[in-house]
This record gives sequence, C-alpha cells and structure tokens, in this order.
Amino acid sequence: MNARRDFFRRALAGGAAAAGAAAGTPALARGNAERSPDAVGLLFDATLCVGCKACVAACKEANDLPLDYNTPAHPLWDMPLDTTARTYNVIKAWREGSGTNKDQVVDGYAFVKSSCLHCIDPSCVSACPVSAMTKDPVTGIVKYDANACIGCRYCVAACPFGIPKYDYDSPTGVIAKCELCRHRMPEGKYAACAEVCPTGATLYGKVSSLKAEADRRLALQAGEATVWPRGNLDTADQPSWEGPAPQYIRHIYGEKEVGGTQMLKLSAVPFDKLGLRPLPERSFSSQSETLQHTLYGGLVLPLTVLGAMTWIARRNVKHDDTDDHSGPGTHAPQQEEGSRHD
Repeated sequence: MNARRDFFRRALAGGAAAAGAAAGTPALARGNAERSPDAVGLLFDATLCVGCKACVAACKEANDLPLDYNTPAHPLWDMPLDTTARTYNVIKAWREGSGTNKDQVVDGYAFVKSSCLHCIDPSCVSACPVSAMTKDPVTGIVKYDANACIGCRYCVAACPFGIPKYDYDSPTGVIAKCELCRHRMPEGKYAACAEVCPTGATLYGKVSSLKAEADRRLALQAGEATVWPRGNLDTADQPSWEGPAPQYIRHIYGEKEVGGTQMLKLSAVPFDKLGLRPLPERSFSSQSETLQHTLYGGLVLPLTVLGAMTWIARRNVKHDDTDDHSGPGTHAPQQEEGSRHD
C-alpha cells in the first residue's frame, strides 16, 4: 500500500513539474497568413449596385441550385432572405427614413452583396477537424469537400461573417457556400455573379488588381467623370461605361479585416449600416491557433489534466492502515472463551 501511495505521489509531482516547466516555455504567436500573389476574388461597389439580383439568378444557374422559398409568395418566387445551403449569394437592401436617396445617409438606401469573402486566413479552415474546408494555395479560394465533412458545423460557428450554411434537409448533412465558381475555371470562365452584373458593381480578378482598382476609385473626387469596368478586370472581357464618381467612405472593407479577405467592398454609406461590422485586423484563426499552441506546446494541457486526474485518484484510494501495522507474526484478536455466551 505504501508503494502505491508513493507511485501516485511521484506521478502527481512529476506531472506538475513537467507542466510547470512547459508553461515557462513561451509559445510562438502565429501572425496572419499571407495572401497568394495569384489569389482571385471580387470587388463589390455598393454605389454601382442597382439591386437587380441578376447575380443571384446567375449563381443559382451556374451552381445548379434549387429554388429557396422564404416568403408567403413561395409558390411563385425564389426569394431567399439570406445565404443558405441553397443560395450562395444574395443582395440585401438597407433603408433609412423615407429611403429616397441612393447611397445617402439621410433618407437613403443602398444595396450590399452577401457571399463568401474567401478570407486570407479563414477561420472555417482552421476550425475544421477533418480538412473538409481547405484553402487553395494558388487561387486562395476556400473550398469545401462534402466527402470529407462529418457535419460537425464548426465552420459555421467559426466564420465571423456567418457564411457557411448547414443543409438540414440533406440526408447526409452537408455544408454549402460560394466557391467563386471554381468548377467553371477549367473552361476559361469565372464567377457567374461578376459575369452577368450589368453595372460592374461586382468585378472579378486577381485580388492585387481589384485592390488597385479600389484605390483608384477612392482617389476620385465626388462627381468626377470616370470609367467603370465590368466582368473580369484582368481581361477586360466586357465593355466599360462612363459615369460620375460618388462620395466614397474612405475605407476598403476586407482589406485588413480579420487578416484580409479576397472580396473587397466599397460604399458611400457607413459599412455598419450595411451589416458589415468592424472587425480586428488580426485573424481569429491566428489567435485561436496561438492559444492552442500555448496549451498543447510541451504537453502543458495534457500533463495538467494528468496531474489533476492523479490527484483525484489518490484521494479516492483507501488507506488500509491496519494492514500496514500488522506484521507477519501478528493475528487478529480472538474473543476470550469466558466472554462467550452460549
């Protein structure tokens, strides 16, 4: 029994010492991931969007998606209220007051596109335990593999933009979201939403080209005549048009938010009015992975748990002191013959 107690005592002390030593070793903090030089994405300019929803219909057709009924008029219309497992892209409207002035704060209205932003350092990829969510090292597109998915929905909870959606109607349980029409790329095509946009509110291209175009627009003076490209910015595959520049908010949403995204957005009204909340520049995945490395680096967490379990086990061990003090020549006391009552 003494040997057993000594074992528990040594294990507890050893686990605590190892955990303490590991805890004294600083974990290396991971910074934000770097964007691939060939990463592709979208530039959405809310000032050019007229709310026609041609992009929504084109996305449905390109991805072979069924109708998404969300209104009382569901027998007649496909009217998704948000992105779902059946709708990868939606146009939402913001309105204030009378809603008569386009892109104005007072009595104004504006449109915003909601779809996957293809984060440079995506939380969904970091959270996925089976690599069903992956990021293409060249294009940067965040891809989904239904065959690898186990339906845990960690990606749904991890995304700061609420984009991946779980299909509860699927018998196998799958996640769905925009993948920038990557299945069209081998055919020389690109994202259908940008291909059909009549005003160029949604542009496709390399993120570096889209960033340069966004910077150009922000440098314009309100009312200044300029050219608005359409379609694929890198190939100029569609005719552009001329028009006056709006008074932009001097910020590119997605340039730095959570480490940057491959979908950049411009607006003439504050982004928070469009449902685009302020986010830190450091990615959430870099923060969570740094924490994980701190806890598991040097086996800090496992050894701590082992030490705690050992302590609990030691408390529950019965101490049989009688056995310890009784030598080989001793016997249990016998009842005296005279005290026995027949």
